[in-house]
Amino acid sequence: MTHTNRYRDSDRTSPLVQNVSRRGFFHQTATGIHGAALSYLLGKESLGADSRSLYDLKPRAPHTGPKAEAVIQLFMQGGPSQMDLLDPKPVLSKNHGQSYYDEVIADLTGPEQAGTIFRSPFQFQPHGQSGIEVSELLPRLAEVVDDITVIRSMHTTHPNHEPAVFKFQSGRMIPGLPTLGSWVVYGLGSENQNLPAFVVLADPDARFPVNGVQNWHSGLLPPVYQGTPLRSQGSPLLNLKRETAPPIDVAKLERTLLKDLDNIHKRDRPGDLQLDARIASYQLAARMQLTATDALDLSHESKHTLAMYGIDKKQTDPFARRCLMARRLIEKGVRFVQICTERQIWDNHSKIVSNLTDCCARTDQPVAALLKDLKQRGLLEKTLVIWGGEFGRMPIAQIPDKTDISTAGRDHNPRGFTVWMAGGGCKGGTIYGATDELGYRAVEKRVSIADWHATILYALGLSHDKLVFETAGLEEKLTSVFPAQVLHELFA
Repeated sequence: MTHTNRYRDSDRTSPLVQNVSRRGFFHQTATGIHGAALSYLLGKESLGADSRSLYDLKPRAPHTGPKAEAVIQLFMQGGPSQMDLLDPKPVLSKNHGQSYYDEVIADLTGPEQAGTIFRSPFQFQPHGQSGIEVSELLPRLAEVVDDITVIRSMHTTHPNHEPAVFKFQSGRMIPGLPTLGSWVVYGLGSENQNLPAFVVLADPDARFPVNGVQNWHSGLLPPVYQGTPLRSQGSPLLNLKRETAPPIDVAKLERTLLKDLDNIHKRDRPGDLQLDARIASYQLAARMQLTATDALDLSHESKHTLAMYGIDKKQTDPFARRCLMARRLIEKGVRFVQICTERQIWDNHSKIVSNLTDCCARTDQPVAALLKDLKQRGLLEKTLVIWGGEFGRMPIAQIPDKTDISTAGRDHNPRGFTVWMAGGGCKGGTIYGATDELGYRAVEKRVSIADWHATILYALGLSHDKLVFETAGLEEKLTSVFPAQVLHELFA
């Protein structure tokens, strides 16, 4: 699927041919250099079914047969601790208190606070028919562990949040590039033209994750593919409705006039991607006035469903609402939904016993409920759910107060961490890859960010090598810089 960012204004007539008939125009330009140039341009415009406008979100065919049709990304920003959640390491207990400083010093963000090997304060037990070991902090996820595929061998490049988040979301450690969600909707469009194709459900108090809107940026892709943040409390978008609605005939006349004025303005400014995106966003906003409010109205849900997610419970309610809204949006045909936690709650440099317990208490029940809900509605098999943060944590303690072990946390670890996937054809109840005996390095079936991205695209029927956008003479891809392989073993 290769497209250029050249603007195509097929409806506009050039002043050079205004007085020439269609037959006469082709007769005059059929030979010589003009004919060669015209043949090239027409060839670019007639690539078969793949020829389309770059500026709409109409559904598009994948490259191959998809296993999933939509994605819900549970973005656990900050770096969840793998050895305390889904990657138990008994050797940590055996070597608790021993020095490991020299082996990890290159990755420490706070070397002056480095402690010794730190056993997990939490107990693990096998669950489900698969017998996957899960921390006591995730009792609800343990109930659905047979539906998830645990990848224990992720690794990345940088130990600091900002560059690691850029890479996690867009494949490279620099700002201004398209994110995973933008690439997905660029490749597939959306099944619902009355809602954004890529929706972001961030913290209701607008405490965005690190890098802010760059987590759902469209980068060098046309801006129409950027994520749209919707509010999980109150009106989905501010100022979505007028205070006083005009008569139906007046409103219809207004929309027709605005459309005509937009087309005139757009015709006189060919190639202005920002203008195209702005007009498209206004048109979408008009269509969203009823659709978005209805899609996110949880009053339509049963009491049983609300209780299953943990809505109206103080600790779980904010994240639970976003998870339930994600299910409703996927049901309505939205292609990609990103749910963010409150900034970086998983960044547990200190007091990991209390802080990690709190993170899990906020998210465990809603996440497990989302998987159960999708499954019972027949949506899980065609929805890919992905969970994880930009890196993991260290096997040693980070102790702000070395006289009090209860203050211990863990520093950032880019060399080995855990993510999981569910639905979308994934083999549930399986583990892929492994870290070393202390959980520091990915050593078996190592998975890079590029591999992970390529695998997500594959589940949606998109080839990471074919999903290309040409700009400034370069072919840009989500996996442009780093070699990537699809993890076929993850799928049934």
